[in-house]
Amino acid sequence: MGGLPVYAPMTARLGTLPEPDEDYAHEMKWDGVRALAYVEDGRLRLVSRNAKDITAAYPETLGLATAVGGNDVVLDGEIVAFDERGRPSFEALQPRMHQRHEWRIARLMEAVPVTYLLFDVLHVNTAPAVAMPYTARRGLLNEIIERGAHWDIPPFYRSAGPHVLAESRRLGLEGVVSKRLTSPYQPGRRSPDWVKVKNVHTQEVVVCGWRQGEGRRAGMVGSLLLGVHGPGGLRYAGSVGTGFTEATLRDLAARLAPLARATPPFGEEPPREETRGARWVEPVLVGEVQYAEWTGESRLRHPSWRGLREDKDPEDVIREE
Repeated sequence: MGGLPVYAPMTARLGTLPEPDEDYAHEMKWDGVRALAYVEDGRLRLVSRNAKDITAAYPETLGLATAVGGNDVVLDGEIVAFDERGRPSFEALQPRMHQRHEWRIARLMEAVPVTYLLFDVLHVNTAPAVAMPYTARRGLLNEIIERGAHWDIPPFYRSAGPHVLAESRRLGLEGVVSKRLTSPYQPGRRSPDWVKVKNVHTQEVVVCGWRQGEGRRAGMVGSLLLGVHGPGGLRYAGSVGTGFTEATLRDLAARLAPLARATPPFGEEPPREETRGARWVEPVLVGEVQYAEWTGESRLRHPSWRGLREDKDPEDVIREE
């Protein structure tokens, strides 16, 4: 595949419902893995936000290549797994995200099937679509795509922001993304034309170290020491010690062992009273936490671990305001 241009996904800014409402369309925010789909010569390639080829992890989506009307296209969407209540579940998706062994993927496909939810089109054959307004791109997407068992085009709602946000909350979803109707697609940019409005606070974090557990977790990872990038480099953001399963802790221990380093990786010295007994690691693993708020000392209050994010690069992790 070499004919289609390479794109970086456009991203949204965190905020509140934008105004005036009639200038925006509102989509549900899906709790999954962002992926661009390149369909060329009848073959599909899925690329993560940090430009990794993740096609092998989601073979049930390969049929999308025959559902684009014979076109060569670049599409944007979110890969999601659903829980037993039919809600997108980042936790359920975790084993799929990290798996590359064919036989294990085949077993996981039955236990944790995924759906690729498409919400944009960037390129069709030799013509870029990024300069088209949002509404025109959504119309083009519906013209091109034939829906399938493992890919779909979720609806969007015009002039109904408060209702859509309330419905997302009722359904237990993460929130909504509001997109300006006239906006072009701006590859690689975090644009004010797209605003994500969350029902819960989540934050991407860099794993910078860990402390050994006590009691039932003796000899295991007890908590992770976290960082986010800011002025002066990587900054200490607190620790997380809840939200882990035993399987998660074993996996983390295996990943952290070869990353050991002698000194903290922060741009400034972290507080000793909060990091006593820390075992530092190279800051290459990215995770996500749910939390209550940021404290005045720029620490995450009551964070809970949600999982690793192999689709994100450490240098892209900043505090979301």
